[in-house]
Amino acid sequence: MTQHTLQGRSEDEVTWFQRRDTLKAAAAWVAMGGMPMALAQQRSNVVEFVGDIALNGQRMLPQQHIQTGDVIATGPGSRLVFVVGDAAFHVRQNSRITVERGATLNTVSLLRMLTGAVVSVFGRGTRRAIVTPTLTAGIRGTGVYTEIMDDQGGRTYFCNCYGTVDVSAGGGARVVSESSYHQSFWGEPEARNGRFLRPANAINHTDEELEFLARLIGQRTAWQIAGKTGVKDGKGYMDETPGQMHPAMTIPTN
Repeated sequence: MTQHTLQGRSEDEVTWFQRRDTLKAAAAWVAMGGMPMALAQQRSNVVEFVGDIALNGQRMLPQQHIQTGDVIATGPGSRLVFVVGDAAFHVRQNSRITVERGATLNTVSLLRMLTGAVVSVFGRGTRRAIVTPTLTAGIRGTGVYTEIMDDQGGRTYFCNCYGTVDVSAGGGARVVSESSYHQSFWGEPEARNGRFLRPANAINHTDEELEFLARLIGQRTAWQIAGKTGVKDGKGYMDETPGQMHPAMTIPTN
């Protein structure tokens, strides 16, 4: 498994995809035809359900269907893996999110996060966004990890694991992140050294999590397609020498 750095998260939270039941559920989802067949057969789009989860303020049942417009809240030790259209999500414990509707009922236009952490993979084509209290990410087809640090004043950790993302934060800070292997940022609640948007190291998520979710929507990650692994320094693959910040990560102060 890819090495990872943990900050305020347990090992179990980033190795969830290794559980036998999780692997069986994912294999069954793919074998049954994924989201198109789930819609055709009126089956749930929930791939895995663990613990106490609320859907629109009511206790959720494992076979319920998640629609755009729904509000999801996971309790301690809980997590949820689900697919809407061409987007797959793993919602970790103690998270509260809203999945907002796009052009159709099964198209996510916006993932609004209030607390917690979510691993997400989006198909190419339709533009989407992730919004937290301190950061906005415009998604163009990518895999990302987003976490709100409640114990750090609500600052947002955001990693563009692969793809192209327009990232913005307070004070007009903006950057276009073009990543083949993990470019990470902090969205600050207050400016640090004059910046609301700052480079970060890769923490609290793994390559395998992204690979797992990509498979649910019939895709592969950038590093799987390239047949390479990388160094999570924001620069790229192992055949590139780690060093200075990638040009795409140079963040203007205004």
